[in-house]
Amino acid sequence: MSDREVDQRLVERVQGGDKQAFGLLVSKYQRKLHRLLARLVRDPGEVEDLAQETFIKAYRALGSFRGESAFYTWLYRIGINTAKNYLAAQGRRVPASTGMDSSEVENFEGGERLRDLDTPERQLMARQIARTVDEAMAGLPAELREAITLRELEGLGYEDIANVMNCPVGTVRSRIFRAREAIAARLRPLLGTRVDERW
Repeated sequence: MSDREVDQRLVERVQGGDKQAFGLLVSKYQRKLHRLLARLVRDPGEVEDLAQETFIKAYRALGSFRGESAFYTWLYRIGINTAKNYLAAQGRRVPASTGMDSSEVENFEGGERLRDLDTPERQLMARQIARTVDEAMAGLPAELREAITLRELEGLGYEDIANVMNCPVGTVRSRIFRAREAIAARLRPLLGTRVDERW
């Protein structure tokens, strides 16, 4: 049984009144939702509140969920809209973030080997690259930033991104291509690569 089919069965159980089934969905997607929201809203306390609000909204709307998209796609859409509404109410725009946080590095298999390879020069270069990518992403229009975040940082497929963003797959591909090109243009001077060269 696929992940999507498992989720659909859990959704059907919740729709039938089984509240514990929703707890299973929360457990399954809480960490992923937190990571997504943390890339949009940088305050950990706010991320926690927005994640809870997203799950509450999802629970209340679950009766209308028909399975036309995957549950996590539907949940991500609710999460992104909740974060956008929060940021708009605060008069702030959606930031972009990249890189792993320290807990992800600590839990990464082989992380010990990575730390052994770190030299001050590599650490400085990595920070410069991360800062350049962050700045490039922050300068992207919101729809490009959202598409590249869902693809590269959350690992969603093109069709799932199209569902989250409510647009055709071709539009998603175009947005991701344009975002990658804009980021690459900012990285080329730092990495010493030519326009026709991939790094």
